Amino acid sequence: MAIKPGAYAVLEGIRQEMERDPTLTLLYEYQRPTAVSPMGQVIDLHREFGPVRVPDWGPIDEEWFVGAAAGMAMTGVPAIAHNPSMTPVRAFEFVFNQIGKLRHMTGGQASMPMVLWQDGAGRVAGSAGQHADAGQEALYMAIPGVKVVVPSDPYDLKGLMIASIRDPDPVIFFHYGQINSVRVDVPDEAYTVEIGKAALRKEGSDITIVGVAPATLEIAKAVEELDQMGIDAEFIDLRSLTPLDFDAVAGSVEKTGRLLAVDHGHETLGSVTEVIARTAMAMPGTRLARLSFPDAPPPGSREMISWMTPDAPKIVEAARKMVAA
Repeated sequence: MAIKPGAYAVLEGIRQEMERDPTLTLLYEYQRPTAVSPMGQVIDLHREFGPVRVPDWGPIDEEWFVGAAAGMAMTGVPAIAHNPSMTPVRAFEFVFNQIGKLRHMTGGQASMPMVLWQDGAGRVAGSAGQHADAGQEALYMAIPGVKVVVPSDPYDLKGLMIASIRDPDPVIFFHYGQINSVRVDVPDEAYTVEIGKAALRKEGSDITIVGVAPATLEIAKAVEELDQMGIDAEFIDLRSLTPLDFDAVAGSVEKTGRLLAVDHGHETLGSVTEVIARTAMAMPGTRLARLSFPDAPPPGSREMISWMTPDAPKIVEAARKMVAA
């Protein structure tokens, strides 16, 4: 057990699964999958497992990587396809037409042991629009037949990656770089974090705040500030969007009577929209509010993107108003 950066933790989990399963293959676009721990330990999966299981560099071609991984998985060979953050939807057609439908079309006879490991850019100031987006996981939520997970710290990165590799269904694994630096202990041994199980990050009685990474980083700051103001907020990190742990949300809202859902994706049809809709149908009378990014491309201006992003001060203000009303 040690504090490990997210980039190291997730590769450690993949390495352990590659040691466990000699057929598991990683197609990693753009660069070699390497990472260094705070103690100087190096993971280089290409060097450790060779060019057949971890090809070196390869073409900058997301369709090739995802299509190749899908083809392997269709034959029963588990595969991971890694896409960089500026290409979150290049694989959508494969997922929609083939990857998400195979198990259903074969009546469950064929498994689809594939992970689409998609880096997320996040609302990063000073970047061009295509490098400062978030929330594209909501697009994949709309595709039946796939699971969608969004870890929010290095512990979940490793545990959810291992769980995704072992799952017979295809999993879309969104990895936002901002969470790599969250400081938590990560076990050295292999372990899993259950897909479809939300995490209760903080108990509270006044208001329920629900979110998904990278908004979880801002929610964590906000609940501390709210606590200092005398507002006892309960914080639920969804972690998994498909399946969605609505029981965890409902149990909390039944106690608090208020739900604030936060997402760095766009306002229209963002991932937390589903949480709001289910709560409104199942628990009429609940006070509901949502914070998200406006329906606009992210600007390059630091001032503008900061103004548009639902950060900790905006979360605090929204929660304060809900509790005071």
